[in-house]
Amino acid sequence: MKYIVVTGGVVSGLGKGVTISSMGRMLQGCGLRVTSIKIDPYLNVDAGTMSPFEHGECFVLNDGGETDLDLGNYERFLSISLTSDHNITTGKIYRKVISKERRGDYLGKTVQVVPHITDEIQRWIEEVAHIPVDDQGNRHWEAHALGEDGPRKTPKTNGPSGSSGGEDDQHKVADVCLIEVGGTVGDIESSVFLEALRQFQFRVGPSNFCLTFVSLVPIMGEEQK
Repeated sequence: MKYIVVTGGVVSGLGKGVTISSMGRMLQGCGLRVTSIKIDPYLNVDAGTMSPFEHGECFVLNDGGETDLDLGNYERFLSISLTSDHNITTGKIYRKVISKERRGDYLGKTVQVVPHITDEIQRWIEEVAHIPVDDQGNRHWEAHALGEDGPRKTPKTNGPSGSSGGEDDQHKVADVCLIEVGGTVGDIESSVFLEALRQFQFRVGPSNFCLTFVSLVPIMGEEQK
């Protein structure tokens, strides 16, 4: 499994979701299976109780999960079906860790942001990344050409595993997991996720981890340089 993380700076709303969706589409064009995860650092468990004037409209997934609208971009761009677990929030992570602490899972240890919160974030990412995201779990890109009998599909390209997209490919996990970190890297609420991702690169290996940064480049004056 390869992981591509997209973060943003200066201001929010720069188009990180569209960036991830576009990258995923290009990877599909190369015959790779992709999945995506959206990290929202706010303390809300999900976007369902948030005012649309505050955070925009929420997107309802097939499992009933009310999530950030970026997951709708992922589904439409990449023709995949995500679950509510593909939307990670601070509220979900802390609720999970506190539930474990109340059950005594930590065996009396002092529960801290590092390592317990950061470890839970990494575990969540790794588990969700291996969930098949469509009926076949195999999203080889299919080009369509208009013929006399209507749209016709071109043959699928073999993926890295050498599969051709037949019945044996059902329920396969993705080759690449795209992760978007909402907000900006300067937000205090994002810091725990950035630290978890810093540790995550050593967990999965540097060759399996890529960090991409989207920033605002202002144009001074009328002349675009």
